Amino acid sequence: MAKQKIVAAPSIRRLPSYLHIVRQAQRDGFEYISGTVIAQELNLEPIQVRKDLSITGIIGKPKKGYPIHALVAAIEHFLDWDSIRDAVLVGAGNLGSALTGYQEFHFHGLNVVAAFDRDPKKVGTTVHGVPVLSMDTIELQVRNLGVRMAILTVPFSSAQESADALVRAGITAIWNFTNVKLKVPDHVVVQKEDLSSGYAMLCVMLQSKKLESRDA
Repeated sequence: MAKQKIVAAPSIRRLPSYLHIVRQAQRDGFEYISGTVIAQELNLEPIQVRKDLSITGIIGKPKKGYPIHALVAAIEHFLDWDSIRDAVLVGAGNLGSALTGYQEFHFHGLNVVAAFDRDPKKVGTTVHGVPVLSMDTIELQVRNLGVRMAILTVPFSSAQESADALVRAGITAIWNFTNVKLKVPDHVVVQKEDLSSGYAMLCVMLQSKKLESRDA
């Protein structure tokens, strides 16, 4: 399964969008949903949607589509969103605070239990109900909490140092929101989120639309 998930990375990135549409159909009272309907909502080809959903093990019914309750369960189980996973956040600045308050995480089984920061004005406070602890205690606190996942939102200058401390504390998964390519041992997985890349794509698409309008 792990190998399959790696191979199907683009499909995995689309699954949350599928899940959002399917849950809405569920709230609207539908019992089945077709791959074609999902595809139309996301401007995809139906065959791509069916291929993506096949990695979850779900099988649709001819002329009816996928049973919605089973489809929700299949996607959530494949993504491991049907279990609770505790995590710590490192860097309680603007981005870190926003992520701590992002309610969607709770629907995906992600539970931020503590945040860490070097600013003495933040230490001892709470962010969206999450206690902010001192970076000086991170290794001890993470071990005591028994957490294996961390969200990293520190400045680039302290990214590697923070990652090293997390690894020493037993963290095996880092969600990296910095622009630094972290160096970690082979047993630690890192998912890098580059917000600048997303913004770059948006700017290029906007410029493309402007050119299309000018040439029309």
